[in-house]
Amino acid sequence: MRGLWKLTRTEMKLFLREPMATFFTLVFPTMCLLLLGSMFGNKPVKQFGGLGFVDTMVPGYTAMIIATSGLLSLCTSIASYREKGILRRLRATPLQPQAILTAQVAVLFLMAVLGMALLIILGKLIYGLHIPRNPLPLLPAFLLCAMSVFAVGFVLASVLPTARTAEITAMALFFPMIFLSGAVIPQALPETVRRISQILPLTHGVTLLRGLWAGGTWCEHLKEVCVLSGVFVVGVIVSAKTFRWE
Repeated sequence: MRGLWKLTRTEMKLFLREPMATFFTLVFPTMCLLLLGSMFGNKPVKQFGGLGFVDTMVPGYTAMIIATSGLLSLCTSIASYREKGILRRLRATPLQPQAILTAQVAVLFLMAVLGMALLIILGKLIYGLHIPRNPLPLLPAFLLCAMSVFAVGFVLASVLPTARTAEITAMALFFPMIFLSGAVIPQALPETVRRISQILPLTHGVTLLRGLWAGGTWCEHLKEVCVLSGVFVVGVIVSAKTFRWE
């Protein structure tokens, strides 16, 4: 445990020294919140079930932060470590191989939590964000969404040979995903596009988080729960069989 804690602290320092990772995880979502919030405000409207625009943006941007951590950061970081031989050298240390990957996931998960906290604090202070009376169901929903997206990131990191390839592939998936899922702007998509978006795990993550934020229950989102759980299980199995340390 002591070695895992030291490795996690080291990974945290390395993450904070990477300007692009910090920007897209912490700064970019808050910038979008402040920009679009100043344009549309947070007045309750019938279109959003009595919630305001900012009320729907916060859970969507939370899903975007998860995607940033699980696709861009995790995928690129692990692929870079493999390419540079860092994974091979770390595996030769007394640390268990699982501890090395656990430290990566722990840091990115903590940064995603911090990003979500910043959104909630700014949304509440500036736009009067409506926080659910019972926010507890959102916690396991956040965890489930993160686990499924991180599993996809592990699959990409397992099969892509270089950090450059991982970065390009992750970005090619990330940007269409955040727009098609409705994470960036909660807008009605054409029927054909909406059907295509259903194959994306982030779409179901956004739907689950927004539904629970609006006061829904888990029973109302069994489809999203099943899809996210399935993506997580399949992702873990595939990455376990294909992951390479060098």
